[in-house]
Amino acid sequence: MLSRDDIQAALLLTDFDPDAAHRLMAPGSRDLMQKPGAKTRQAGVLVLLYPDADDWQLILTRRADTLRGHSGQVSFPGGRRDPEDRSFMATALRETCEELGVCDDHIQILGQLTPIYIPPSDFRVYPTVGVMTYSPQIYPNPAEVAEVFSVSLQTLLDEQVKLDEYRDFRGMPVKIPYYWLEGHKVWGATAIMLSELEQRLRVILREKQQDSF
Repeated sequence: MLSRDDIQAALLLTDFDPDAAHRLMAPGSRDLMQKPGAKTRQAGVLVLLYPDADDWQLILTRRADTLRGHSGQVSFPGGRRDPEDRSFMATALRETCEELGVCDDHIQILGQLTPIYIPPSDFRVYPTVGVMTYSPQIYPNPAEVAEVFSVSLQTLLDEQVKLDEYRDFRGMPVKIPYYWLEGHKVWGATAIMLSELEQRLRVILREKQQDSF
């Protein structure tokens, strides 16, 4: 099992290319070089982990179908930064508390993943990674969350859960990579952020394996 220190070390890697990790799960039409503009909105999300048996579980949500943006899609808990939020970490913690009833008194922050820009919605998203020492009691807000589910890190590291399909965008077929997790297609921004976490963890696992020889 990866330890808490292993996960933190993965987030602190200095010789790591996040863009390469992002490209592995970016839709074929996504221009990762596209930059946010002056009016781009900002958001914070929380990658929340907790221990379960001999692995870590990662919490994902399926957004309510009634939401205006990205309805029905799988995402991390989080949302738009409010003016009173001191940081993007504060945004992620506030939104997680509002969406899931899991509040920051019990969450230990390990670090951040690389911010990503989402051109279709014109959002720049800042992911924070946190852990709990136990399985949390979750009370989803039905106005925002249709479903909550957990995925083990071992599953995330399984190459067989990474698939792709083609979808029609403006009359052109576009390749869409996705993770098949607990019966859900996880694609787009969430898959891109998961890909960075996955690839960072793979570096740490390779280093641990080399150290064992």
